[in-house]
Amino acid sequence: MPIPLNEIQFYKNFDELAKDVLDMAKEFMPDRLIYLTTFTETQQIILKLSETNTSIQISEGMIIERNDTVCNRIDFEKSLPLIFEDMSRETNLDDLRKALIAANINSYLGIPIILSSGKEFGTLCAVHTNASVFNVKGIQMLQRIAKLFSHYLELERIAYRDSLTGLYNRQFLYKYFEEIPATGGTLFFLDLDGFKKINDILGHDAGDLVLREVALRLENLVQQYHGFAVRLGGDEFILNIIDISSKEETSKLAQSVLSRLSSWDTQLEELQLSASIGIVTYAANENNNLKVLLKNADNALYRAKASGKNAYQFF
Repeated sequence: MPIPLNEIQFYKNFDELAKDVLDMAKEFMPDRLIYLTTFTETQQIILKLSETNTSIQISEGMIIERNDTVCNRIDFEKSLPLIFEDMSRETNLDDLRKALIAANINSYLGIPIILSSGKEFGTLCAVHTNASVFNVKGIQMLQRIAKLFSHYLELERIAYRDSLTGLYNRQFLYKYFEEIPATGGTLFFLDLDGFKKINDILGHDAGDLVLREVALRLENLVQQYHGFAVRLGGDEFILNIIDISSKEETSKLAQSVLSRLSSWDTQLEELQLSASIGIVTYAANENNNLKVLLKNADNALYRAKASGKNAYQFF
């Protein structure tokens, strides 16, 4: 899964380093417009440009459907650059012809930016209005620059991710509430029922596998909403969902979480592994204190467990 934009904006010195990356690339291809992009599952976002070039119709913040971009044709699995020295002669670009003409691009170099985990971040691209030859040394240098940039991204990513599950960590959650204006939302505070038995009877390696599987199920579920999943620590998790508008819809999601986290293989079901959830909502445009929200959600979680576990309660 690509790095979300709401994570990138927390990276230290991202803008400064992105500018340095573009400046270095420009040294080797001074006559071309250089730009950085990132991907979502369906879109490409233009992050930074080496300069404002009015003859090429690309701008920072531009969002393009991924299937409508040349970058989508890069072979990320093999980490190979994509090179078109004269796009007007490329018959396999006929479906993109109108977009390329509109952008006034006729030569293109796309370098994949890939994290050490193998996940795609985006591209480092060099384009020109005219057909032009890309020299081998220039291509190799842009590949090196892209690799250095990916190392920086990986270091920043580690700071906000839980090392065991890959979910966001407590630091990201607090950063989110400190720096992003509250749009209103719902916190689901989850705690696994029966998890201590897993560690005691099956061992901590089995417990770690369970936590990873829980994280995967939560992440797959949260992708259907506008929000994100967090591992607070131990067997405690948070879902922060922004686009739920009613108590009925919130209850439906809570029930879906309980269902997903109570269905296991025979051995885990015998140990009665499930989850309990405390739910708290917060309004938009208010000074929402995360510590208070978590305390209230924890209070609701306690009542859910007291009611018999595998249940949810609203604060």
